[in-house]
Formats: sequence, C-alpha cells, structure tokens
Amino acid sequence: MPLDPDAFRHHPGLLGKIRDPEESFFRTMVPADLEAEAMRRGGEPITLYTDEEREEMRHATLAPHYGEDIWVFAYGSLMWDPAIYFAELRRATLPGYHRSFCLVDRSGARGTADAPGAMAGLGQGGSCEGLVFRVPAACAEQETEVIWRREMVAPCYHAVFAPVETAQGEVQALCFVADPHAEMIEADLPHAERIRYLATGEGFLGTSREYLENVIAGCRELGIDDPDLDALLAEVDAWPSPAQVATQD
Repeated sequence: MPLDPDAFRHHPGLLGKIRDPEESFFRTMVPADLEAEAMRRGGEPITLYTDEEREEMRHATLAPHYGEDIWVFAYGSLMWDPAIYFAELRRATLPGYHRSFCLVDRSGARGTADAPGAMAGLGQGGSCEGLVFRVPAACAEQETEVIWRREMVAPCYHAVFAPVETAQGEVQALCFVADPHAEMIEADLPHAERIRYLATGEGFLGTSREYLENVIAGCRELGIDDPDLDALLAEVDAWPSPAQVATQD
C-alpha cells in the first residue's frame, strides 16, 4: 500500500522521496538475523535485547501516550526510509541534541574489532534538523513495533519524548537518543579517531564512509541543511593527512 499523498500536504516536494514502507528492508527486519550475519563474518558478538525486553521498553515508553497519535523524530536514514505508515510529515528541529557520529561499530556491520566503523546517533547539546512523522493512534501499536525492532536492536539508545519545533507548531515527538553509558556509544570519541573510523570502517552493510555519504545525500534530497556533514566528509576523504601519518608512525 503506497503512502497517502495527503501525508505530504505541508511539503508536497517530498512526495516520492520517502520509500514505500512495503519496500523497506527494515519493516520485516529480524534483529537476530543481524547478529547471525555478523557472527558468520567474524564480527564481535552483539548484546541484543530480547523480543520480550524490547516490547517491555516499548510499552513502558508509550504507556502515557496510549490512545494518542505518535510523532516520531527522524535524523538519519529514518528520514527517507522510515519503514512505517504515517498520516503527516513535517520538517522539524530538535533542540538539545545534534547529529553525532558517536555509535561505534565493531560487530561487522560497518566496522570490525580491528577497524571500527562509526554511525550516527543523537548526541547531547546543540540542535538537529530533521523530519517528524505522525503515526495515527489507530495504527500506533503496529507501527511503533516496527520502529522499536529497528532502533532498539541493542543497547545504544534511550527512547524519550521531547519537544520538537515545526512551522505548524511544537509537538512532543518520540526520539531515540544516544545512551552515553552504552558500550557502542562513544560520546567522547576523539575527533581524529572518528575520522579514522569513518574512513576505514567496513562490514556486511557496507563502509562507514558510504553511510556518511548516504546521510548527506538523503539530507540534501530532503532539503535538510547540515553543513557539518559536508565538512566531515571532506576530512574523511583527506584521511590520512600528513599529520595523522606522523602520529601513527
């Protein structure tokens, strides 16, 4: 079933730029399959949430909002490939968090123990431009199960509701923010290490550089402005610099 064109009424130019949920890998993705693939390729073991743990967290987070429409904030691939059905889309700004490449992958997805990779999370401080999707209350149970299975595969994020600014008014949106105490989150990762991880990380989902490039392309396609991403890619493509080579020697 294709997305309803009326969901794009605030931003008709985005119609056709958001993937049909039925064509998304993430709609039917099973977390255990990712672990099996990582192990098959020699990656480090992943500590996954069990289905029971994941569902318990989902119900606890959503309990105060039972019977309500649920807004979901998207800042990465969730923007162009949400894998869920929604009734409304808005451009949005999330204060208090920024797009940060703080998720370090050693499991074999986009990095290994020998050559870690990096992916995006929502780090504390600043602000983040993205999109919010409104999931109607009538289908919130089904669609939030899809989101939790995608975002809460392993201990990396906290699911929280936070105020998000849109041109049509402020909404409380579900946000998956980086947990600074999680093993895979390195909020204080030195910048030079982050560049190295993005430049050299590779796994069965592709390279970390490709991931960064995809985020940039997706933001550009959706009209999301984040000049820091372009600057980051330039540094990645310049790696290793003479100074970095000297440091390694």
